[in-house]
Amino acid sequence: MTPPVEAPQRDRPLREVVRDRLRTRIFEGHYAPGTRLVERDLAAEFDVSRLPVREALRMLVQEGLVTERGRGSVVAELSEKDVADLFEVRHSLEVLACSLVAQRATAEDLARLEGILDRAVDALSRGSINEAHRANSEFHDEITRIADNRFLRTALEPLQGRMHWLFRHVTNLPELVQEHRDLLAAIASGDPERAAAQSAQHIDKYRAQYPETI
Repeated sequence: MTPPVEAPQRDRPLREVVRDRLRTRIFEGHYAPGTRLVERDLAAEFDVSRLPVREALRMLVQEGLVTERGRGSVVAELSEKDVADLFEVRHSLEVLACSLVAQRATAEDLARLEGILDRAVDALSRGSINEAHRANSEFHDEITRIADNRFLRTALEPLQGRMHWLFRHVTNLPELVQEHRDLLAAIASGDPERAAAQSAQHIDKYRAQYPETI
């Protein structure tokens, strides 16, 4: 059984805590695509009332990780067209983000990105695949933050849940970490064109690796 919500987390709205836990369980494969999500069962699992579960499910519907089916909810499935559409949008937005970060990142920002990749390497050395996946997803989130463009962030945030889900299908994690190090080097060069080109290459390479239906 999932541990109940702990006291320190109660400073946050319960719906957000439940949403984050559900999202993590979807990312980590505990709830496969097509799985029915029952409010009553989830409330018991997380030791909360049904209201925050209902609100969390609505938030995940907005992120595209959950779909409403009849009077219930199920984990979303992504078709080949969905994946293609996501990568088209991601290509435009993340390439722009990396270009902006190359121009705006401070030494502290670059050190933070390096630290995230170091955590991914450490996780892999300990065999913690889920932790490595989380670090690699965090790397992309941090790039969005450093880009410091609220309209870009507003456009990317609704896609991030689905993109992080796709990241979970990358099997060669050491290679992915190296790709991220190459991207970081391009960003650290301060050359926006180099950073944009490296980002585009990175995205295009992994687009070809996804199955037709997820």
